[in-house]
Amino acid sequence: MVIAGKLQQQIGPRPVAILGGILLGAGYIGAGLFGDDFFTQLICIGVIGGIGIGLAYVVPIAVGVKWFPDKKGMITGLAVAGFGFGATIWVKIAGSWFGGLLNLLQFFNLTGVQSVFFLYGFLFLLLVLLGSLVMINPPENYKMEEFSNPENIPVRDSESVEFTSGEMLRSPRFYQLWLVFIFSALSGLMVIYCIRLFGIDTLSYHGVPQAGIVAGTAMAWYAIFNGLGRILWGIISDHIGRRPAIITMTLCQAAAMLLIYHGFILFVTSTGLIIAASIIGFNFGGNFALFPAATADYFGNKNVGSNYGWMFTAYGVAGIAGPQIAGYFKDSAMDSGAPSIWMVPFIIAGISCLIGTLIMLPNKRTKTLLIVKEG
Repeated sequence: MVIAGKLQQQIGPRPVAILGGILLGAGYIGAGLFGDDFFTQLICIGVIGGIGIGLAYVVPIAVGVKWFPDKKGMITGLAVAGFGFGATIWVKIAGSWFGGLLNLLQFFNLTGVQSVFFLYGFLFLLLVLLGSLVMINPPENYKMEEFSNPENIPVRDSESVEFTSGEMLRSPRFYQLWLVFIFSALSGLMVIYCIRLFGIDTLSYHGVPQAGIVAGTAMAWYAIFNGLGRILWGIISDHIGRRPAIITMTLCQAAAMLLIYHGFILFVTSTGLIIAASIIGFNFGGNFALFPAATADYFGNKNVGSNYGWMFTAYGVAGIAGPQIAGYFKDSAMDSGAPSIWMVPFIIAGISCLIGTLIMLPNKRTKTLLIVKEG
C-alpha cells in the first residue's frame, strides 16, 4: 500500500489499480493451477495476491477523497465496504450458497479448493479491471460547487495543510492515530479469530443444538455488519468529526467486548450470539472508514494514498498480534471446550479498545500541524 500510494503520484491511480487486479487475479489462478502444497499457496495467494490487494486497495480511497472532499468519511466507507460484504459473498458462494462451488467445480482434475481459486482468480481480475476504468483523479484545481463555499464546509477536526509521508512520519499526531488503530484493530482481529469458536464451545456446553451452524451464521452477520459499519461510521464522522467518532466507536467496542462474555454466558441463545457478533462487526468495520478519513483530514488529501499506506501498517501489526493472543489461550486450554477459556481474550480485547480511547482523548484540534510544517 505504501508503494501503491507513491506510484499513484507518478503514474496515476488507474495503472496502479490495473496492476493490482492483474497480480491479485494471477495469484489466485496460480494457486488454483499449482497450489497443491502449502508453500505454493503461500507464494501465490500470500505474496502475489497480497501485493495485488495492497496495490488496488488504496486506490479508491485516495481517488474518492479527492473527488468528495466534503464527505471523506462516507466515501472511504463506501470504498472499503466491499471488503466487509465480500467476506460473506465470496466465502458463502464457495461453501454453501447455491450448493457451494467447492462441491460443484472441478477444473482440469483439480481439487474443489483449487478449482474455486482458479475461477475466483479470473473473476477478481475481471472485476478489478472494470473498477479501475473509473479510477482517475479530478483536475488539479477541482472544487465541488458546494464545497467551494466556505460556509458549506462542516466543522471538523481537520487542517488545511498537505503533508508528505516523510513530514507525516515526523508528526506526533501520526503516532497517536497509528497506536489507536493498532489497539482498535487488535481487538476486532482477536474476535474474528475466536468468536466462532467461542460460540461453538458455549452453545455446545449448554446443549444448544447445531452450535456449529449457529456460529457460522453469526460470522456471516458479523461480515454483513462489518460492511455496514464502514459506511455508517464514515457518515457519522462526517457530521460529528473524526476524533469524536473514533472515541465513540472505541468506547462502544470496549463495552461490547467486556460485556459479551458474561452477558452471553448468562443468556445463552443463538440469537444472542448473532446480535453480539453483529455489534462487534459493526464497530470493527468503522476502523476502515475512520482512519483513512482521519489521515486525509490531518495530513491532507493530496498524498492520502501514500500516507494511508503508512497508517495501514498498524493493521498489519494488529493482524499478527490479535489472532496469536486469542490462539494462545485456546491452545493453553487443550481443547477443553469450556467457555471460560474465552473470558481473558475478551477482557484483553475490551481493555485494548479502552487504551485506544485514552490515546485519542488528547488528540484535540490544534495548530500543531502548522507549526511542524512551517517551523
